[in-house]
Amino acid sequence: MKTDIHPEYHPEAVVTCSCGATYTTGSTKPRLRVEICNQCHPFFTGEQRIVDTEGRVERLKRRFNLQ
Repeated sequence: MKTDIHPEYHPEAVVTCSCGATYTTGSTKPRLRVEICNQCHPFFTGEQRIVDTEGRVERLKRRFNLQ
């Protein structure tokens, strides 16, 4: 087996969401940034919020005159 081919493992990696929530987990990177987590995801919160990526919702509304 080859030696020194695996990345360094960080058992105390900090995950930061765009809503401000932070978590601690194990990862190969010391810090991770995510856009959505279980505290702000509509499935877990029960809210009817549309998660917009790259303006797709606005483009669809303009295309079909929905607003």
